[in-house]
Amino acid sequence: MSSGLPARRARTALGAAAVAAALALTGQLSPAAAAPSAPPGTSVNAAFARAADAYDVPRDLLVAVGYGETRLDDHGGLPSQDRGYGMMHLVSNPERHTLERAARLTGASLADLRQDTGANIHGAAAVLCALADEAGLDAADRDRLGAWYPVTARYGAPGGKAVARLYADAVYDLLGDGVRTRVDGGEQVTLTPRTVRPERGPYAGTDAGAGLAAVAEYPSALWNPAHPGNYAAGRSSAITTVVVHVTQGSYAGSISWFQNPSARVSAHYVVRSSDGRITQAVREGDTAWHARSANPYSVGVEHEGYVDDPAWFTDALYRSSAALTRHLTDKYGIPKDRAHIVGHSEVPGNDHTDPGPNWDWAYYMSLFRGDDGATGTPFPTWGTDVSVRQRPTTDSARVATLPGPTSVRVACQVHGGLVEYDGYSNDAWPYLPDHGGYVSNIFIDVDDAWLPGVPTC
Repeated sequence: MSSGLPARRARTALGAAAVAAALALTGQLSPAAAAPSAPPGTSVNAAFARAADAYDVPRDLLVAVGYGETRLDDHGGLPSQDRGYGMMHLVSNPERHTLERAARLTGASLADLRQDTGANIHGAAAVLCALADEAGLDAADRDRLGAWYPVTARYGAPGGKAVARLYADAVYDLLGDGVRTRVDGGEQVTLTPRTVRPERGPYAGTDAGAGLAAVAEYPSALWNPAHPGNYAAGRSSAITTVVVHVTQGSYAGSISWFQNPSARVSAHYVVRSSDGRITQAVREGDTAWHARSANPYSVGVEHEGYVDDPAWFTDALYRSSAALTRHLTDKYGIPKDRAHIVGHSEVPGNDHTDPGPNWDWAYYMSLFRGDDGATGTPFPTWGTDVSVRQRPTTDSARVATLPGPTSVRVACQVHGGLVEYDGYSNDAWPYLPDHGGYVSNIFIDVDDAWLPGVPTC
């Protein structure tokens, strides 16, 4: 994990005072953090605009699809769980070939589509355009964001209608809520909130919870069953463990992958990042294929996101998952400790790293045990390696670190040392009870200089 400047709001040229303040807050400047990884002059905003114009696809739809898939992170060209690549998650697996289709439509090489952000965005636009052609969208239709709903559903989850609706609904929620984020290199990408009426077409009568013949075992969960070839019927051992996973992909994409007969993987539950929505994919009495040696005696819980990006691990996700795990431990008499609630990486015989160093086990277990007192108000953060200080000053002892964008609970706030960074100036310092210290409000991702609704310490 980088120990340099925060990734968001970073700039290549800063005044001496701003650099000093940033270093005091985050640590030492590193070349990797100071320089964008993309070539000079590369603009993600320009790529979205050019692709939208070239293929007559709404720019905002492209941004919403990309943000929903990856938070506009290309993950260095590495594939997701279901072998999707780049910001736009162009897929290449035995059942889905949007990567190859993009290559045919654009003439770009597979390597460029996997690793070059501009090519990846253009490839996704080309695929969406082709799907719009197949859906019969005319020129007037293409000017209405709502008309792209069935196209979006087919792009993200071309299998079962229930999962496709989950995917498209999430994209249209982003269009309604808006997006404001920083991509690698510091460039800001925004999506202005707007009211869009989705024209669901063939998905209008679809239940996002799939068939009602089988009801999910966890009361608030949806039911979207995995393909029978991706798990084993029955159990050979009693359930004694809950295994925590990270999907390395999107919520709907992971559910769709479990329904893909070529996947040969599954989990019992999947938890969504944005709101903690839970889907069950395998009955608890059956053996999901998620953790090799632990499969016979464990329940697998996948969490939407990527190991290297803590922004996916929201307060809603933590709280919803902790409630599910508490339900499972009560139901099966599982001891409520870290020996029986484990990460995928902790299971013997596994080579996976999830949930990774960004997963906050202390917070998760406090929620699971119900001993956090539910104090504080959740707020999103930005920045990499942000210091939490013992007192509200930059020269106070560093008591904790926020590795990357995440959600924190704020109990109260005080006026402390003035911090100036990247055009921002603020002396407000919120207190984070889960971390035992203060953080500059500059790294709380809200527009207000003084956090609304939070009392003074």
